[in-house]
Formats: sequence, C-alpha cells, structure tokens
Amino acid sequence: MKITGSCQEGVLTLRFQGELDHHVSQEVMAALSERIDAFLPRKCVLDLRGLSFMDSSGIALLLRAEKKMRQLEGSLLVTGVQEQPGRVLRAAGADQRLGITE
Repeated sequence: MKITGSCQEGVLTLRFQGELDHHVSQEVMAALSERIDAFLPRKCVLDLRGLSFMDSSGIALLLRAEKKMRQLEGSLLVTGVQEQPGRVLRAAGADQRLGITE
C-alpha cells in the first residue's frame, strides 16, 4: 500500500495505490492521521483510483478519516473509487455516509 499526496490552499489530496486490508489498515490510518494533523486541511480528498482491493477495514478507515475531518470542521471527499472497493462500500451502506464522486 502506497500513499502519495500534496496540500494546496487548504486541500489535502492523498492518492492510494495497492490493497487496503486488515494487514495495512492501522499503518495507513496512522499515516493519514499524521498528514491531516500536519496540514490541518479544510478539505481532505482521498483518491482511490489506484486502490485495487479493499475489505471492511478499509471502510472503517474511511469512516474514521471522515470523523477526524468533521472534528476539524472540515470535509472528506472520496474520489476515483474502482469497481471492487465500490462494491464493498455499497454493500456496507458507507457510500451513503461518505462524500463519493467519480
């Protein structure tokens, strides 16, 4: 699992590549939290175009990130959701809670 990104004008954009499962979710959440804490963005965009697989731990990670952004009075946007992660999000109903765009 690889995360790259940048922060410009209060928008933190993070790009995920690889597989997001229970083996890496704690490490990914720590990295995500660290970047949010460092930049304190108004908006966090998680670009999942490079995410080939996600299990329920990925859903938990996205919901925790959304909660963290709300606590900072910011917002979270999830974009580029591929087929398999999209099925997992829809099956859990998380697509209704998260801001998801193409």
